[in-house]
Amino acid sequence: MKLTIAALSIMSATAATSLRRRLSFEKITGYEPGTQVTDHAAIDLDQRAIESFLAEQTESSFAKARNVYTDGAHSKSVATVTLTSGLTSALADDTPISGISVDEQEVTGIAYGSFDAGATEIQIQYSTTDIQDSYVGCRVGAVAGTEYAMTSGCFNTTGTLTINGDANTYDYEYDVDANNSNERHIAGFSTSANDKMFVNSNKCPGCPYAEFVKYQSYYNDVNYADTWATAAFSGGTTSFGNSAVNVDFSQYTLTGRAECAKKGTAYMNVYMYVIREMEDAIDDCDVNILNNEEPVHAWDEAVAFYSGSLEGETGSSDGKLLYRLAEKRCQNFKTCGLTGDALEGTSKVNYDIFDQFALGQSRIVRGSCPDVREVVQRITALMAVPLIQGTLRYAYKVDRLQGAEKEKAEGAVFAAAVLPRLSACSESDAQTVFNNMKVGASSTDFLAVKAAFENNYECMEITCADVGGLYDSSVNDYYEDAGPCTDASAYPTFTPSVIPTLLPSMTPVMSDAVQISPLSFLSTLFSLFFAF
Repeated sequence: MKLTIAALSIMSATAATSLRRRLSFEKITGYEPGTQVTDHAAIDLDQRAIESFLAEQTESSFAKARNVYTDGAHSKSVATVTLTSGLTSALADDTPISGISVDEQEVTGIAYGSFDAGATEIQIQYSTTDIQDSYVGCRVGAVAGTEYAMTSGCFNTTGTLTINGDANTYDYEYDVDANNSNERHIAGFSTSANDKMFVNSNKCPGCPYAEFVKYQSYYNDVNYADTWATAAFSGGTTSFGNSAVNVDFSQYTLTGRAECAKKGTAYMNVYMYVIREMEDAIDDCDVNILNNEEPVHAWDEAVAFYSGSLEGETGSSDGKLLYRLAEKRCQNFKTCGLTGDALEGTSKVNYDIFDQFALGQSRIVRGSCPDVREVVQRITALMAVPLIQGTLRYAYKVDRLQGAEKEKAEGAVFAAAVLPRLSACSESDAQTVFNNMKVGASSTDFLAVKAAFENNYECMEITCADVGGLYDSSVNDYYEDAGPCTDASAYPTFTPSVIPTLLPSMTPVMSDAVQISPLSFLSTLFSLFFAF
């Protein structure tokens, strides 16, 4: 019999009380962030706009979608204003600035960068709030003039700025639509990879990050995700350094290109950046500091990018990012619910990932930095499961259910998003999947694709039970030949936490699973009870 213990521990009362006072932020799909990440979570609003423009199915709408991808619209909003007279003294980065908004309310921000005395053009980053629904009142960027734009909270077209609360004020003017931009966008998650994930430096002491190296090596391109998305938007050919895996999107109509673009931005760009933020948290973590704020913020950002803002505090079908993908796929593979054998409810993958998100947060807060590594590895492994499920689902549709261009394109992008991880385990099996799923594949053999993945589940640190089987709800059974495989070991053992842990919020955290007998389980409970 296998039982999973919720491993618990007590932090010092003083530290826990102090931290609880600060943890007053809205939850992100059940996770309690320790820092403000509402602006980060809003990146999914860019994804929503991208998908909406792509759905219009015209070349001009694809260009609009690409602009949102490259320029952003909803995260890290910045105004560029022209002063009627130059600065009388130098303006330091992050200096508070206030003025009046379009709707005649006070609007605040900080200097975005440093500006010399005499400068007549400055940039101001808008302040954000702890409330997701109203996190910022100026959302323009690449959606200016569309239904997605919000200008009520932008600085008015003309007015007076107060800098650092001084009596010295500056009159300004600017164009609300043209001069409000965004410094965080989905393209940047990939185009910044060289500095943020690959090249070792003072800013990235943990680089190159192991998971990113798998992808960079496979594609021979540090910007592989952007290379894919850009070609899909334009209908061109990718320019990976590894020419053997290049794809020509001109073989698809707008239908196929839309699938490859919108899934590429979410499941390639955002996917890797979630992992990057977890790695950054480890880089910033200091074993000598209790309540590590910088790494906690990086960890919170990872969760914000994984779920997005549209999921809300408990999850919503409006979601656009990785959390929602896991929810969709569990319904296809009968891996929903706490035990991962249901067709509805929260996906087992998300249950497991959020147990790990909470565990990682707890370890960072108390300075157990080295112990965060195994948590990142576990989350990274689990994040690949919906990508594998997506590849298998569309391999089956194309091979057995006469799937057309849309299904072929969906299979191609899911495969592209997970092939580097598979290739790190077996180049030959990855080649099998690529040959069957690539853009323009002459044929698709579902069983070959299924076997290629299953050969490597152990290496990829997942199980047959994690992936499940493609389920046909109309007959209450798995599709022919698509049932779940059987693990060599029915109950894989993960390294347990030696010290039980409890989050500052006193929320029990599921620890790594261990195999114990019922008698041992009861004995452990008694031991924990009397230990405190």
